[in-house]
Amino acid sequence: MRIDIITVLPELLDGPLNQSILKRAQAKGLVEICVHNLRDWSTDQRHKRVDDYAFGGSAGMVMQCEPIDRCISDLMSQRHYDQVIFVTPDGETFNQHMANDLSMCDNMIILCGHYKGIDHRIREHLITKEITIGDYVLTGGELPAAIIADAVVRVIPGAIGDEQSALSDSFQDDLLAPPVYTRPAEYTFTDGTVSAVPEILLSGHERKIREWEHEQAMERTMRLRPDLIKD
Repeated sequence: MRIDIITVLPELLDGPLNQSILKRAQAKGLVEICVHNLRDWSTDQRHKRVDDYAFGGSAGMVMQCEPIDRCISDLMSQRHYDQVIFVTPDGETFNQHMANDLSMCDNMIILCGHYKGIDHRIREHLITKEITIGDYVLTGGELPAAIIADAVVRVIPGAIGDEQSALSDSFQDDLLAPPVYTRPAEYTFTDGTVSAVPEILLSGHERKIREWEHEQAMERTMRLRPDLIKD
């Protein structure tokens, strides 16, 4: 897979895209993540400007058609892209099922918005999918792009050492994950409270453990995220 991210602030993506699972997946050759500075496609040779005032007198600056069109056209001349994604507050809400679907792509472009947004003609003519990570507004699309890349890459086979771990994450089966515990089996907090791991997890009885985990996942989902429970 190849992920091309278009941004006006490439520095914001240096850390998130080059650590942990994303770093290892790239080192293994499972994914190639390329960050492009949109200003490289600006026709303004002096200031590298990529935005202008909005028609109609609305407040804020708008990202122009030309540099975005030129950038995407250059990328598309080199390879086929399954999706050209624009991260925007008014897009479709990102979730685990979407991450799973996108992980099947060979190549995708993620366009990071900035300022007041992008010229709407780009959305109409070039964008194939619009995604939001929540009902709030951020300074730009760089952090959402990093989140999308992380969620997509981690479910690519081989990206994490234990593939079953990704399959048991929250939301994979429309349920929250059950509680997890580790050593010691009994722990005394600094205030003197003693807390023990549920005995079923120490029993070694795999079928009963799986049943307990499912019950706990159902209970947590119904209590914390009842919207995920299908009628």
